[in-house]
Amino acid sequence: MDSLIVLALFDFKTLIGYPQARSQPLIGSGIGSITHAIADKPDNVRTRSSELSMSMAPVVAAVGATSIASEHRGCNVRDLMAEAVLDCLADAGLDDLSAVEQGLTSYESDHFNLQMTLGAILHDTIGMIPKPNIRIEGGGATGALALRTAWAYIQSGLCDSILVYGCEKNGRGVSSQTANQLFALSADVDWEMMVGGTYTGFYAAMIRAHMEAFGTGEEQFAHVAVRNRHNAGFNPIAHKPMDISIDDVMNSRPVAEPYKLFDCSLLSDGAACILLATEEWARRHCPAFDKRAPVYFTATGCGSDTMRLGDRYPEITNFRAKRAAAAQAYAMANISDPMREIDVAELYDSYSGVEIQALEDLGFVERGQGGPSVAGGIFDLDGELPVNTSGGLLGRGAPVGATGILQAIEVVQQLWATVDPRRQVAEARRGLTDTHAGIASISVVNIFERRD
Repeated sequence: MDSLIVLALFDFKTLIGYPQARSQPLIGSGIGSITHAIADKPDNVRTRSSELSMSMAPVVAAVGATSIASEHRGCNVRDLMAEAVLDCLADAGLDDLSAVEQGLTSYESDHFNLQMTLGAILHDTIGMIPKPNIRIEGGGATGALALRTAWAYIQSGLCDSILVYGCEKNGRGVSSQTANQLFALSADVDWEMMVGGTYTGFYAAMIRAHMEAFGTGEEQFAHVAVRNRHNAGFNPIAHKPMDISIDDVMNSRPVAEPYKLFDCSLLSDGAACILLATEEWARRHCPAFDKRAPVYFTATGCGSDTMRLGDRYPEITNFRAKRAAAAQAYAMANISDPMREIDVAELYDSYSGVEIQALEDLGFVERGQGGPSVAGGIFDLDGELPVNTSGGLLGRGAPVGATGILQAIEVVQQLWATVDPRRQVAEARRGLTDTHAGIASISVVNIFERRD
């Protein structure tokens, strides 16, 4: 759609601070004051010190996932979730979930899954009745928000173990046209849908602005599409590994210029889960925990921005919410030089150019240097900081409610050194996930660390 129409949309902005959950704030009393100015000056965002001891941080006790596919025929979302949980139980060395204290359900859409109150259905399906359950939803950021929520549950002492499980059936069970219409409902229906707004158009307007401001080229973000689909070839659960060239991407069908078909991520079916716990609980209940290096969920950050892209004009080249989320997570993890202190990262590559923008907003490169750095191979498997080793949303796929969880699983398994050697990052000790909703109206950065 015409980007001028997108940018013309305007409405007032609301600033919301959230209350203290306890007298010792988990992420600082200033978190509610994230405004436009503070997002651009992340040093002003007060976060809990990285003095957080490893004994307090949750550990990853086990992980599980289905294969990610364009369509899982002959099964529904309940079947997918049960399969992922069984995989997680096997990974933990557990026979059942009887020792797990809490469930947390992650999915985006009642429409895709054709079920209201799906969280209760899934909680029953996997056998966690009568234990507590909540459902988290935050668009594309849902899975990462679910993990962040689980982190807070364990930090608060509300529970010592929590199973975070997410799923979505948004593959070929619905047409691409219907899927885009449903995703458009995640935008501002009153102000954007009425003029034909879709997320592909919004993202295209942003990358076009980035190109004009910094000289970013289509071949540069085509490199992302080529690399991530190549990486997916080393991931046995990936939706669509492909060996394609820059020319293949450049010659693929235009979707919303400058984005073309191979620049766009996949609509997928799939499910994933992570069992988080205190270290004491994991050692007591999970036979597999002591057989591999402990991985801690050490930091989390969350930022937000206006729903409507036009309300951000003229600052639309990058994602302010990512900068805010990263500032919080880095402060919590005591990271001052992310390019040197992060070993592996899973970024939200909903479109190929979005990875370039994210690399800048996460502080891995300077603003405007994402394109040249990507094209130079810095973020390839053999580069200085391997990114989207799983294949990302472009290659591994994107079942929305499971996406942030799948990103975390890739990072954790990289830290465990249990992935295919062809995509294994040598001596990885710290990994990051970057996940967002909409055009980064909500953004989440989670950090995991190996300590042995």
